[in-house]
Amino acid sequence: MLQELSIKNFAIIDDLHICFPEGLTILSGETGAGKSIIIHAVNLLLGSRADAGVIRTGSDTAVLEARFQVSPEAGIADILKAHGFDISDGLLIRRIISRNDRHKTYLNGRISTVKMLNSITENLASISGQHAHQLLLKEEHHLMILDQFGGILPLRERVGRRYHEILPLIRQLNELRVVKARQTEQIDLLEFQREEILKAEIVAGEDAALEREKAILKNGEMLYQAVHSGIEELYSAQNAIVERLVEVKKRLEKACEIDPELCSRAQELDDTTFQIEDVVEGLRTYLSNIQIDEKRLGQLNDRLDTLQRLKRKYGGSLEAVLSHLEAVEEELAGIENISETIADLEERLFRLKEEFIQMSSSLSEKRRETSEILARKVEAELDTLKMSQTKFEILLQPIRVSEATDPYLTTEQGAVNETGMDRATFMISPNVGESLRSLTSIASGGELSRVVLALKAILVQSESVETVIFDEVDAGIGGSTAEVVGRKLASLAGYHQVICITHLPQIAKFGDHHFRISKQVAYGRTRTTIEPLDDKDRVQEIARMLGGVKMTQVTLDHALEMLRSR
Repeated sequence: MLQELSIKNFAIIDDLHICFPEGLTILSGETGAGKSIIIHAVNLLLGSRADAGVIRTGSDTAVLEARFQVSPEAGIADILKAHGFDISDGLLIRRIISRNDRHKTYLNGRISTVKMLNSITENLASISGQHAHQLLLKEEHHLMILDQFGGILPLRERVGRRYHEILPLIRQLNELRVVKARQTEQIDLLEFQREEILKAEIVAGEDAALEREKAILKNGEMLYQAVHSGIEELYSAQNAIVERLVEVKKRLEKACEIDPELCSRAQELDDTTFQIEDVVEGLRTYLSNIQIDEKRLGQLNDRLDTLQRLKRKYGGSLEAVLSHLEAVEEELAGIENISETIADLEERLFRLKEEFIQMSSSLSEKRRETSEILARKVEAELDTLKMSQTKFEILLQPIRVSEATDPYLTTEQGAVNETGMDRATFMISPNVGESLRSLTSIASGGELSRVVLALKAILVQSESVETVIFDEVDAGIGGSTAEVVGRKLASLAGYHQVICITHLPQIAKFGDHHFRISKQVAYGRTRTTIEPLDDKDRVQEIARMLGGVKMTQVTLDHALEMLRSR
């Protein structure tokens, strides 16, 4: 039950606080006083999407708070406990709407998310306003109402889960069939690529080694000259480096006879001479291997061209080419198994379709049983709302099969989707002798309002919500019909806390409690206020609702009489 509502800096509301009691609470006031703003605030507290545009001019944030009393036996109590909330003091919801769109949500003082808020408030309160009228004009919502009334939403959810299990498998099967359809072309391409790479007999790092060999061949004459002159300078020429080292060594050996300390230096020169001779031997071997072979150079160029072409086609490096070869071989192996994979998928989908159709058929059967019960209940409720002899039926039809419908989502009767195999249309004949027509074709707002109220009166019996809020319930009605609607609201208040915004005194008089919403201008700013009405003030408000701007003793007496005769 909604106990308290606090609204700050929201639209034209500066600072407003309301305590809601049990029973039927009436909210009334002049048009534009802010009644719809209060409903908007409650919607936000129940999890609607927030928008910085609702913040009062001159403020940075709007703050909304609502406190709900939570019965320990209610289903929401288990949800709150599962999230670690203490429900001894009820549930306090707080939303801060910020101009920078960094809105915040708190549950019992704990920072939370809108997703969690929605999961918790789903069965906390129900708002029936202009949105309910619009939904009732959409046939897709008729099926939801039927399933909700029949208590078959769990079965509908199971059907939906199975549908979303089948859907990706259908997509996978269709993709595999497309692959198989072009399998021959694909295999030819892959086998060509595999043969092209295998034929090249690539060795990792081969291109770098070939480039080095190519550089040597192209520069063979320069290399020969460099090595040959090196040998000459070191060993072969007159007065070569080795020859000069030998002379130096001989002189040092004679000097050793004078100072033995020079012997080690002379020996080092001897070692150096041997090292140079080794270097010369290596250079001679290198010189003997130098070739200027134009034929081999052509072979290298051809091989490098082949490797370069493969690198351009398959990834930019020999490693990438070899990796592509592995991928090709894996894909070829996969294509070879595609027929088996398709057969397995078809078998699985066939089994899932059978279960899906069986579940959908069961759901459809329950809907047919439920539709008759709901139709008679709606007629009975409409009879109490001065629409006697109204005929109401629920037309269940199969879903049409389109060209895009997959065979795994069809039956002999029609298509099947996440809601099952039915389309529901509410059919009504408000007047005797008229044929049944779709509810969406009703032109009378008063009739539509009473159908909404009748459905709400029926559905709240199966809903776990403790608070029901009505806005626009009086659209298109008046006189004795309005009084009948008021009695119906008072009857609902025996089972739920009911809050009703109305312009009609015939409805307002049935309230157990009455608040007046008014708009005032002070210091150049408009602000909305709300005040509870005592018996005297309530007479004044009912009289205002009866008589408009000019209030006479007659309207006051009429108002008093209305309150006494409820």
